[in-house]
Amino acid sequence: MTTRIVIGMTGASGQIFGIRALELMAQTDLETHLIRSEAASVTLEHEAADRYSAAALEDLADTVHDNDAIGAAPASGSFRTEGMLVAPCSMKTLAKIATGDADNLIARSADVTLKQRRPLVVMPREKPLNRIHLENMLAVTDAGGIVMPPFPSFYANDDTLDAMITRTVARALEFFDVDVEYEEWEGLDESSE
Repeated sequence: MTTRIVIGMTGASGQIFGIRALELMAQTDLETHLIRSEAASVTLEHEAADRYSAAALEDLADTVHDNDAIGAAPASGSFRTEGMLVAPCSMKTLAKIATGDADNLIARSADVTLKQRRPLVVMPREKPLNRIHLENMLAVTDAGGIVMPPFPSFYANDDTLDAMITRTVARALEFFDVDVEYEEWEGLDESSE
């Protein structure tokens, strides 16, 4: 059986998180299914047009699905996957997932992922958070999803923002048993405590 992961990219800032996930998975045997919202295309153009065109992004995925194609393969539980990553996840998409409003392929695929008890990892990008955002995160968590805001880890002393992004995405991919190498935390030197 082919091992597949669905990647949803929404219009939130932080397109690099979805891009990096696709780059890292392109180095594996995983089959990736990309679904991009229309707003993601707008944000990608604004944030990363100098590095990634829409076509270059789509070339990183094995299959690309239109977000309006509600009958596409990821909309069915019989389409076997290892789960779904939504990176970045807009508050609009988070709200749709939290309430079961599956009116587009990203939201429907997330809903299917939850109902099939497969890992769903959402990387919401917003600040500050209001009560509605927090309640939606709690609802997704209560439904079995994993809410992982893409906060960088400073304890690793990464030299670049790019390294921080890679570490953050690598940790998200661990929920799908994707083995991406990064330096693990080994604890503080006990003599320094």
